[in-house]
Amino acid sequence: MATQMQRARAGETTDAMRIVAEEERISTEFVREGVAAGRIAIPANVGHANLRPRGVGAGLRVKVNANIGTSNVFPDIEPELEKLDEAVRCGADAVMDLSTGDNIDLSRQRIIAHSPIMVGTVPLYEATVVAIKRHGAVIEMTDDDLFHVIEQQAKDGADFLTLHCGVTRAAIAHMKDEGRVMDIVSRGGSFIAGWMLHHEAENPLYERYDDILDICEKYDVTISLGDGMRPGCLADATDRCQITELVTLGALVDRAWARGVQVMVEGPGHVPFDQIAANVKLQKQLCHDAPFYVLGPLVTDIAPGYDHITSAIGGTVAAASGADFLCYVTPAEHLGLPTVEDVHAGVITTRIAAHAADLVRGVPGAWEWDLAMGRARKELDWEAQMNLAIDPELARRKRGARNEEGEEACSMCGNYCSVKLLAQYFEKPVKGHC
Repeated sequence: MATQMQRARAGETTDAMRIVAEEERISTEFVREGVAAGRIAIPANVGHANLRPRGVGAGLRVKVNANIGTSNVFPDIEPELEKLDEAVRCGADAVMDLSTGDNIDLSRQRIIAHSPIMVGTVPLYEATVVAIKRHGAVIEMTDDDLFHVIEQQAKDGADFLTLHCGVTRAAIAHMKDEGRVMDIVSRGGSFIAGWMLHHEAENPLYERYDDILDICEKYDVTISLGDGMRPGCLADATDRCQITELVTLGALVDRAWARGVQVMVEGPGHVPFDQIAANVKLQKQLCHDAPFYVLGPLVTDIAPGYDHITSAIGGTVAAASGADFLCYVTPAEHLGLPTVEDVHAGVITTRIAAHAADLVRGVPGAWEWDLAMGRARKELDWEAQMNLAIDPELARRKRGARNEEGEEACSMCGNYCSVKLLAQYFEKPVKGHC
């Protein structure tokens, strides 16, 4: 079966392209041309039966991903399915299954079967768990272990796979020569780098990239080229190691497109505010406008418990500068496995960042949403305001907790409500709907 990109290049408009065009309020031809050129990716594995396809890329609404998954400390899949439901309810466009707990295959299969939104995975996580169980150590992982996992995850219906193909010996050499405060913070990056250093060998994901393309073409899986050398603190941002990996990823984008395989590129997590736009523009230049997927970026390292906020600040700048896909950060980042409440806060906060960028990017419907809220506030139409809120339940709860029922104004201004006072001078009646 041909991939979305191959079909687009043949002039075909697929059902997935039509769904994306309808959701985005744009023409199907715009979507088809974007997919054909690689500027837009539609991660939609042929085996993901209940998926509602979404597009990621230039000219589209900025998308939001939520990370879920088991760990060896919390191996139960049921709470992760609750987090999936909460992410969907809060408006996430994708989830990534980062499971490392018991029975990873079953966890992934249940998440994919349960999810109406895109599902991404990181094959290296499972491959390392398999290596430890089978051989006793991560460094004993074989090529067969790794590529068997990649094929299995694609076969199970994962829509995009994060693959750390750009962690090369050259990138590691730059890291060692230049020196870093935090070395490698990517789990996948550290797993494969440790394997490479132990064996004094090149990354098999880089050396056998054509085998990856064979698998992804077969199942129409989108490759998400992982940033295994991403900075884990501000001091390491935009160094030679990070940029070396990015140059490699740019070349791998070209090779994927030559095969008609869709690809996204992942970007850095901790970046000073004044370097974010430059990072995005550099990625877009080196990777020929492939969709850019960023974690955050977090604009400071000192806010554990509030990193959903530090990432939203950076995410707005990144998306306004051209990033297309924001991975959420929850209040639990750097502290522990997120709860359902953390997932809620992470998705909503990241959606705010994405929407703020959509206003700048001129995405259809973005300005109309804000304009409707402005008009509802002018009319003191509280029911409309609640319905238009990005988190209606929270808005209703706070409104009800601090205001008497039937009050037109809010309790902050009371009798001195600027909207009511000015309406009197304009002799224009104010509607109150509490």
